[in-house]
Amino acid sequence: MIPVPFLDLAAQHAEVADEVRLGWEEVCALTAFVGGPEVAGFEQEYADFLGTRHCVGVGNGTDALELAMRAVGVRPGGEVVIPANTFIATAEAASRIGATPVLVDVDEEYLLLDPDALERALTPRTQAIVPVHLFGQTAPMERVLPIAEAAGVPVIEDAAQSQGARRQGRPAGSFGTVAATSFYPGKNLGAAGDGGAVLTDDPEIARSVRLLSAHGSLTKYVHEVVGLNSRLDAVQAVVLRAKLARLEKWNDLRRQAADRYRELLDGLPGVRLPASAPGNEDVWHLYVVRIAGGERDRVLAELGEAGIGAGIHYPTAVHLTPAYAQLGLGPGSFPVAERAAGEILSLPMFPHLTAEQQERVADRLTHAVRPAGGPGGAA
Repeated sequence: MIPVPFLDLAAQHAEVADEVRLGWEEVCALTAFVGGPEVAGFEQEYADFLGTRHCVGVGNGTDALELAMRAVGVRPGGEVVIPANTFIATAEAASRIGATPVLVDVDEEYLLLDPDALERALTPRTQAIVPVHLFGQTAPMERVLPIAEAAGVPVIEDAAQSQGARRQGRPAGSFGTVAATSFYPGKNLGAAGDGGAVLTDDPEIARSVRLLSAHGSLTKYVHEVVGLNSRLDAVQAVVLRAKLARLEKWNDLRRQAADRYRELLDGLPGVRLPASAPGNEDVWHLYVVRIAGGERDRVLAELGEAGIGAGIHYPTAVHLTPAYAQLGLGPGSFPVAERAAGEILSLPMFPHLTAEQQERVADRLTHAVRPAGGPGGAA
């Protein structure tokens, strides 16, 4: 049995190891561990990469979301509209402020925020809209932005899974009032630990985020507001600069892997392959298929037994997690997100995934789904 990992971070780090080692030595020589030239250099390079004026590095992606929300005026008692199909951090960020996450369903084809559901969810208490660019896609911003503008509500892009993605030629993370991203190691642009950033064209929002993330202080011991401690450290900035220089190439390799999966799996009964929305240039943070007929968990188990790394992103819609039971939203509240949670299966996807590894994944997936429908495949 030849195993195939879900993610191979070792291959990525091997490619940048020499550059990172030299950078770390420079950081240690300067003792510039918090802030300093490496952080400033990365912030400028990532802002340039996305075509935004400002990038503020912070401690992690959840903090990035919270700081972005605070900077645009989300306050206790307000409402923040988010899709039900997302990682819990999108909701957590609002909850940590004392605001209420207002969930909406997603579309059937791409599992992204449904603009019609968004429009119905807006109230006078809505203080922000957070479209999530999920799985390496970009949400339908050409529909979201006019809805937000008509309501006078800022848009905060959750761009943690879309680093380098584009929609109609424009980078994800450059559409809204502000964007938040994560550099968790498994992201397309991942650090060697936690990290995140907030991106915006608005200098006042950038200043507010920088202020809030440093104990409410831009000048030592002068605290303008009550803030928190959430700063991107220089060691992570070294890693991120090295990987950012390779991100376009790595994203192209992900696209090639996605094309190869489609060739290998096209027409496999019982398996629904992901599609790219018109105008989207996806970066395939995840390659998410859907398994029909309630067979997903069995297929996942069989892949695991065969040494194939696979996962579920995400097994439970936000409103059905114990943490959000207080919202009082039971099964049936968001049928598309709930149905998807029982069908989705993430296959191995990373830049250094080989054709041979993908052939093994396809072979084991084909073998796993066929028992559900006999020799002819799953129904």
